[in-house]
Amino acid sequence: MAGLPARRKQRFSLGTPEPGPIIAGMKLWVGALVVVLFAMLAGAAPADQEDPRLDKLFQQLKTAANTESSQPIEEQIWEIWLESGDQNVDALMAIGVAALNDSDYDQAYRAFSRIVVLAPNFAEGWNKRATVLYLMGRYDDSIKDIAKTLALEPRHFGALSGLGLCNAQLKKEQEALDAFEKALAINPNMPGIKLDADEMKKQLGDKQI
Repeated sequence: MAGLPARRKQRFSLGTPEPGPIIAGMKLWVGALVVVLFAMLAGAAPADQEDPRLDKLFQQLKTAANTESSQPIEEQIWEIWLESGDQNVDALMAIGVAALNDSDYDQAYRAFSRIVVLAPNFAEGWNKRATVLYLMGRYDDSIKDIAKTLALEPRHFGALSGLGLCNAQLKKEQEALDAFEKALAINPNMPGIKLDADEMKKQLGDKQI
């Protein structure tokens, strides 16, 4: 199996359902983080995967009519996920995301590794380190961090999408398809992930011929 195209291989690090160059998704993540950091300075209440606002947002996400209507909801979810409520952790998150945007994976890995030590119950710390590990080609290690993410936030469609991409790289097409379908059950308006799921179905069909 040749695997997914390089552009689409990297999507789970972007936090966006729309296919496109890596920099576009990173701008979304960094933009969301800037909003979070300004909210912290304004004295906003701590937020993370336990935030009570998420239940309603996930209901809205699942019933959104299309990608255009789901995008603002998804951005709100990412903003909540990104804030730990700890200034040291949030500062490390800013460093890690900036390094990730600059493709400085070693620096990003160090920042996110520090986060998971300081805040092991903060799901997004594990998800961001899983992202870096995927981009470094360490797919098995990425899957381990994804498992940590999903244990803390089972609705994390980004982590589920990443699980699918890791398994696709490991030529585990059925496991990849299962992960993509779980992600789409939570966030149906992710056209790129739909394409990845269709690709896995095609490859599984080819194997049966």
